[in-house]
Amino acid sequence: MSIRPTLPSSLTKSAFGGMLLGLALALAPAHAKEDPSSLSILGTVEDVEIVDEGIVLEARLDTGATSSSLNALNKEKFERDGEDWIRFDVIDPDDDDAYITLERPVERIVRIRRHSGESQERPVISMEFCIGDQRIKGDTTLIDRTNLTYQALIGRAHLAGHILVDSGAEHTHRPDCGDDDS
Repeated sequence: MSIRPTLPSSLTKSAFGGMLLGLALALAPAHAKEDPSSLSILGTVEDVEIVDEGIVLEARLDTGATSSSLNALNKEKFERDGEDWIRFDVIDPDDDDAYITLERPVERIVRIRRHSGESQERPVISMEFCIGDQRIKGDTTLIDRTNLTYQALIGRAHLAGHILVDSGAEHTHRPDCGDDDS
């Protein structure tokens, strides 16, 4: 004999579904309480723009990574107005033999434990990316990614509350955040 749950006659299936959705949203993390239809849906690989630099890089959108990382070569720490800064190069996306030099304040240094068990220190900067039609600022670690396919990896810190990732799609939207300075 099987027992089949039944809804009270005063509760319709759509009302019950609404209650479940409400409960799920109430229990979800704060950034997930938004209406999912307001989030952009992008693929696992997209072009992203470094805001204020006009540099467009091919990036991997990785929901398995907590933070974002950027290919940074020739890193040089220095002090400006009593603050720690870092100067670094990214490979020019239009010329693999050329570099573009960027400078940013260092937010902090993190220790990353690698799969091999080794750990390494990485500088963290605040970086604003245009991803699809979203301008998103977040912490980004600087690391030499030249042996990896993509110069940038965009992690959950940038994605959460803004972007859903379609694992079967790539290059769905060019960066188009408009001109917010006008």
